[in-house]
Amino acid sequence: MPDGSDKKPSRIQRRNRRLILDAALEVFSLHGYRGATLDQIAAQAGLSKPNILYYFDGKEEIHVTLLNQLMKTWLDPLVALDPDGDPMSELLDYVGRKLAMARELPRESRLFAGEILQGAPRMGPHLRSSLKPLFDEKCAVIQGWMDDGHLAAVDPRHLIFSIWATTQHYADFAAQVEVLLEPAPADDPAGAETYLTTLFTKLLTP
Repeated sequence: MPDGSDKKPSRIQRRNRRLILDAALEVFSLHGYRGATLDQIAAQAGLSKPNILYYFDGKEEIHVTLLNQLMKTWLDPLVALDPDGDPMSELLDYVGRKLAMARELPRESRLFAGEILQGAPRMGPHLRSSLKPLFDEKCAVIQGWMDDGHLAAVDPRHLIFSIWATTQHYADFAAQVEVLLEPAPADDPAGAETYLTTLFTKLLTP
């Protein structure tokens, strides 16, 4: 969007920016960064390509904007892991939050996965500056719970990886899940959450 003005964006400008970002999320989640084009984003948003370029310099700026917005959302469930809470309840609640996120934000999950599969060319700095310190902090919390005998001893790092893998599968492989769970709905929270709760309870019970 052009610089040189301190005026707040108008209602129409805010609306158009939201339209562009939502359209881009759809396009990137379907086609990946490399396969997505500004023409596809413009068509999805119902705007002209020059209109898109009024708000953003190009495809990369749109992608980076989406990733920056996503990062906080993605970290929130891990941030909520309470060191003073009941260890088993905290971890099972974390599993539930991640599963709910996969169910409610499948496009965001695929956007994140696509960026990581490409080697995180645009998100690398955020992984180091935001995710890594939080990850280390929460691993230390989980290790403390294990050292105190509240949980079975496993590697906290791989525990978190397992939670990510099992919950995000329902978003990243939704097309496969829908076919294999027929006739049950793929987004049935009870089936997945019951299974994952049992899985991690058995793994973590001392």
